This record gives sequence, structure tokens and C-alpha cells, in this order.
Amino acid sequence: MTEYVIIGDGISGSSAAETLREEDPESSITVITDEGEPLYNRILIKEHAKGKLPEAPISIHDEDWYDERNIDLSLNTHVTTIDTDEKVVRTHEKDDVPYDKLLIATGGTPTQLPVENSDAEGVHHFWTFQDARKIRESAEAADDAVIVGAGLLGIDFAAVCGSQGVDGKFLMRGDRWWRYALSADGAEIMHDGMRSVGVEPIFDSGVSEFEVDDDGRVEAAIGGDGNRYPCDFAGVAIGLTFNTEFLHDTDIEQDNGIVVDEYMQTNLEDVYAAGDLTQFYDVLLGEQAQNGSWGSAKEQGRVAGINMAADNEAEPFEWVSSYSITHFDFPFLSFGHPTLGDEHAERRYSDTEWRRIAFKDGKVVGGVLIGDLSAQSKLKQLMRQQRIVADQAEVLLEKRVDLDELAPSQDQ
Repeated sequence: MTEYVIIGDGISGSSAAETLREEDPESSITVITDEGEPLYNRILIKEHAKGKLPEAPISIHDEDWYDERNIDLSLNTHVTTIDTDEKVVRTHEKDDVPYDKLLIATGGTPTQLPVENSDAEGVHHFWTFQDARKIRESAEAADDAVIVGAGLLGIDFAAVCGSQGVDGKFLMRGDRWWRYALSADGAEIMHDGMRSVGVEPIFDSGVSEFEVDDDGRVEAAIGGDGNRYPCDFAGVAIGLTFNTEFLHDTDIEQDNGIVVDEYMQTNLEDVYAAGDLTQFYDVLLGEQAQNGSWGSAKEQGRVAGINMAADNEAEPFEWVSSYSITHFDFPFLSFGHPTLGDEHAERRYSDTEWRRIAFKDGKVVGGVLIGDLSAQSKLKQLMRQQRIVADQAEVLLEKRVDLDELAPSQDQ
């Protein structure tokens, strides 16, 4: 009987556990997580923090789900080390959990801002369900807020401020939000969206320190621009630090995450990884890549489970990810790898409609759609097909994309 051990019960770890049970009904499956509750929907926790959703719909699995599938779930359990020679996972309780095949799906922890008082009361990070509970409680009592971090996660704090009636200042180090994927034209639509919910973007700033009151609670942020921004609530979203500290005594290859091939296998036999922390070989790009979307993590877990259970033929991970934002009066969607392009094409259609497509070596590798998302399926199709189409960008920028208007593919 094969013994599978999965470290992490996010969507990738849970997806792998479910797949393994289907593929290998007689096996032993153990899931270890340091969280105190089973899988929940990380996408929906922002709606809870906004005050829009109670707790119940956010939970995906209860403990009975694992029992029904004969999966051993260990909550509140910290992995301290892995012995890949002996094939043993060691936990903080000094328990040894043997494995035949191992999946690492531990994700990351929000990176703390390296400034004074960044751990003060009222300074929040947004990642776990427990974070969302604290953010909701804090925002409900707040009048003024500061948000730090000009990326996809930071904008969730802006939505919380808007829903909870908190006046916010969004402090960004650069000249626009998500400047690696958006031009000034597209970013301005997002800035207007922030303003519409009472959050003012502040550019070329960031935070140099937080000020606290006598009780140690945040009361202001000092911006990189030297200005003082009073606040009784602060949200920090400057990226993730991957949870890989327990790998320090292993030979598992890492490079800002765990390096895996297209089958989710590490450089070590019988050790796999899935989810946010993977530097995976993207068969569409032809190079290593990283992606933190929910759908991508779920599919990586499924593919890892298939390949862990397989005796011979492996299934590659081939996926076009997407990330959507629905906080404003217009939708937003990014797909693929919009920051990796070597050339771009874009067009603005109205005050709230904009499209940008990223190409690399002439092929679509990602993009951003604001206001009108109707082109996403066709652009994703081109990305999967790996057609060279950069020289026909005008066709892809038409309001309604018609792939039949593209010249036939040539041998590439």
C-alpha cells in the first residue's frame, strides 16, 4: 500500500488528496496543515472582510469530508524538517510521518513591511480566513485607512475600505497600480475605481514607518514622500514569503520557490510540489514560471496527484491562468503571464474599457482586460495554440475578436 503525505491543505493540497483517493483507492493519504480549519475558499474571504458574506459559505470542506474519503487530516501541525533519504516528515510534536511519495503545497505567508512598527495593532495582512475575520472587525471600527502595496492583493484592501465606509489612502512606490502589467492608460481606470469607493491612490510614496499610540496601535503612516497619513487601520500587501523553511536540510532545488518540472516533480524522486510556491516549467512559455491564481493551484494539485499515483505515463501541467477583480462598477481580468511580454498591444474603448495583450516571440503569453471581458476565451485559445500573431495585433484589438480574420498559421 502506497503512503502519500501532503503538506498543506490549501486548494492545491486538497485537490491532490482528492485525486489520489480516486486514482489509488487502497492507498494511505495524510494531509498535514498548520492551519486550524480545513480547506476554505481564499477567493471569498475578501467578501467576508467586506462585510458582504457570513462565514458558512466560505468553508469548502469540513473534517467529515476527509473522514468519508479515509484521508488522515492533521490540523494545527507544524512540519519542522523532512528527511528525504529516510522518507520521513517530522513535526513540531516530534512525530515522524513516513511517506512513499510526498507533495509540498505549503504556499506562502504575506511579507512583512521592513519598517518600524509594521507589526503594530491595526496593521493587517490578507491571506487566511483568520486574517479576514480580524480585518472585518478592525475596518468596521475604523475611520481612516492606509493601504500599502501596488499589486493584485492590495486592491482587496481598497474594496474592504469602500464596503466598510473607511476613507483610504493607497500608498504606492511607483507611478501607478500594478505597473508591471498596466500602462498608465489602463491603470488610470483602476485608479478611478479606487476613488469611486473612497480610496485615493498616492503615487511615488510607499511607507517609511508607522506611528503608534501609547497602547501600541497604529495611528499614522509616514509615506516615502515624507507626508503623514493618519490611520486607525492599515493593510499591507507587498508579496509572499514562501513557506519553505522546513526544507533547509534537503537537496530540493529552490529559486524563489520550489523548482518543479511540467509534471510537478522536484529534482528529487518521489517529491512533488504544487501551488503558489512552485517555479514550474510552463509548457506554453517553454520556460520556468510562477502563478498564484486559485485555478492554477487547483489544477497543479490535480496534476501532481495524477502523476504521484501513475506508474508510467505522466500528465503535464498545461494551464492558462486568470485572476479577476469585481470590486468596482466594471470587471477586471488578467490572464496568462502579462508581465513577461517582450512587446505589447493595447487599446482603450471607453472610460471603463481597455485591453492589453502581451506577446513573447510573437505569441500571446498573457494580457489584461478591463470593462469588457468577452475576448478572454479567444485570447486564451491563441495562447494555448502558441500561434505567432503579434504582427496581427490589430485583429486582436477589435472590440469583438474574430479569429477567422487572422491569417492562416505558417509553419513555425
